[in-house]
Amino acid sequence: TLAASLVMPETKPPTPTPGDAYNGWLFKWTNYIKGYQRRWFVLSNGLLSYYRTQAEMGHTCRGTINLATANIAVEDSCNFVISNGGAQTYHLKANSEVERQRWITALELAKAKAVHMQGGGSRYSEVQSTLRTLSGKVEDLSTCNDLIVKHGSALQRSLSELEGICAGTDSGEKVKQVTERATMFKIASDAMINACRDFLSLAQNHSKHWQKALQVERNQRIRLEDTLEQLAKQHNHLERAFRGATHNNPAIGSKGSGSLKGDASDEDDDNEFFDAMQDPAEFITVPADPKYHRLAVTATGFNLIFQPLRKRRTRIPDKPNYYLNLWSIMKNCIGKELSKIPVPVNFNEPLSMLQRLSEDLEYYELLDKAAKCQNSVEQMCYVAAFTVSSYSTTVHRTGKPFNPLLGETFELDRLKECGYRSLCEQVSHHPPAAAHHAFSVKGWTLQQEITLASKFRGKYISVIPLGPIQCIFDKNNNQYSWKKVTTTVHNIIVGKLWLDQSGEIDVVNHRTGDRCHLKFNPYSYFSRDVPRKVTGVVTDKDGKAHYVLSGTWDEKMEFSRVIQSSKGEDDTEGKQRTVYQTLKAKEIWIKNPLPEGAENMYYFSTLALTLNEPEEGVAPTDSRRRPDQRLMEDGQWDEANAEKQRLEEKQRTTRREREREAVKSPSSPEEGKIDNYQALWFEKLQDPVSGETLHVYKGGYWEAKEEGNWDVCPDIF
Repeated sequence: TLAASLVMPETKPPTPTPGDAYNGWLFKWTNYIKGYQRRWFVLSNGLLSYYRTQAEMGHTCRGTINLATANIAVEDSCNFVISNGGAQTYHLKANSEVERQRWITALELAKAKAVHMQGGGSRYSEVQSTLRTLSGKVEDLSTCNDLIVKHGSALQRSLSELEGICAGTDSGEKVKQVTERATMFKIASDAMINACRDFLSLAQNHSKHWQKALQVERNQRIRLEDTLEQLAKQHNHLERAFRGATHNNPAIGSKGSGSLKGDASDEDDDNEFFDAMQDPAEFITVPADPKYHRLAVTATGFNLIFQPLRKRRTRIPDKPNYYLNLWSIMKNCIGKELSKIPVPVNFNEPLSMLQRLSEDLEYYELLDKAAKCQNSVEQMCYVAAFTVSSYSTTVHRTGKPFNPLLGETFELDRLKECGYRSLCEQVSHHPPAAAHHAFSVKGWTLQQEITLASKFRGKYISVIPLGPIQCIFDKNNNQYSWKKVTTTVHNIIVGKLWLDQSGEIDVVNHRTGDRCHLKFNPYSYFSRDVPRKVTGVVTDKDGKAHYVLSGTWDEKMEFSRVIQSSKGEDDTEGKQRTVYQTLKAKEIWIKNPLPEGAENMYYFSTLALTLNEPEEGVAPTDSRRRPDQRLMEDGQWDEANAEKQRLEEKQRTTRREREREAVKSPSSPEEGKIDNYQALWFEKLQDPVSGETLHVYKGGYWEAKEEGNWDVCPDIF
């Protein structure tokens, strides 16, 4: 695109001025012909204005946005958008990520101040006016109360006098007097009721306004807390960088803090943090490295805890170049279940299916963001993007993962680095089924049970994952569920293996009724569509569309808010299309680049490279301890094949022993058909919300790890 090909000239970073003023050069999107154009932007008194040149500032302003009512959104490393709800939208590009973050920080702080300044006075006067009105209503109620007491007493006296009259000329006069006083009492009572009704209505209406104002204050506090957290990370990164510089050049440390900015000028230009210290008023952002620190949140605020985290490996041995004809093995297996085909490790990758299942958490940040969403349909967008992201690691991964042995487990403990823990267990062998449970301190839980139904068709292999996937958010109790699409491996007989994902996914929010229908288009040589295309629509319980998602499962996804929908022309299948008018699309997910040399390492992602790394303290049933898989990773494929056969025979022997034990039981109905295996860390339950039956984590694993007590684990290796 024109925006992507734009070459930006080197510009001096914008320099903040005292107060909330800020100015500098940014690139503003104009149209598809001219693309991005360089403009001078000035932030002052809660207003963002722009000019073609600095010289125009005295006479011609090209546009202004009031930040008090604006929305500020980051698109990527250099781009961000400022909009006030439709009338004005600025698509801006900074010269670098650091410069963009300077602007974002300045804009957010200026917005917070503008909202406070603008809303503070009006909210104060509104509250004062409301209090005066309520005070007047209270006085009316007091007056009505006095009248009711007065007329009630008079009415009571008249009734008493009326009872004392037996007969006479005074009878008619007394009855008339009682009637008048009863009428006055009714009038006073009606006034009291009306005053009470007005007071209640007024209190209810203003209660809603105050609740809304309170929510605005809460949102502002959250934004400021996020800014504070970012600044804390920056501070930590600066300290680490300085300590590293001091270690490499002792002269820096010996000169004291006063010489810091002079000596730091030799640092790489991309790391501008030392230069930024020359002017303490500048806003500065540098990426914090999570490998060396973690941020703790306590009752008193944010505390930086310098705790070195484990450095994960970034390489595994290169894949050996062993040739083996797949067709020579597969030609006698057409129509068979893939899990029952004895395939040598030559066609595997050195990971088990449990580890591949754990790779679904590659983009766990999407669930972290979803957990923060206040709006359920927006949260649905992030959940839907997460379902798509789990396929991005498969695009070049044509190797078959190891079939897990019954009782095999795999833990992925990323609590310190990423805030989540994950556990998988092979809970059934025939049919093969794996249960997965992950939870995060950010407020979400993911659980799934996957059973693979796979068939070899000669030219291709189809793998159909069965079983539900669920995601539950603690904050609002939203529970989502969906199922995976079909994976197909093509060119089994001849040609280069390639993989495709096809089918449809319905992501359902069982609490609100929101739904996202995702369609994975199968690859077609004759199709004009982008390969690996995915489209989706997010609707509420009434079927109204709120967002449209589009992208590819191997690259990125974008989402757009729907403004209007209408019926269009029929498609090729005769179904009427729906045309959606949307706002500009925003990127919601993008695939992480593969590590260098990935083509020689089974096309593993950065996360996948760490999954089989030896780790102390894991259960004896953990996939990392599987000997045939370890031998394959080390390049000893012949030894790995022999070990694989030994483990499979051991598993068959163990299963026959369980069946014999089951036959001895009085409840055994049929010899040879009973396997009384019970999963160790999961139990089969019916979910009360979705009605689906799946294996759910019952607890105990992480406690056993902490105690180092694995006595309950079977000997499977």
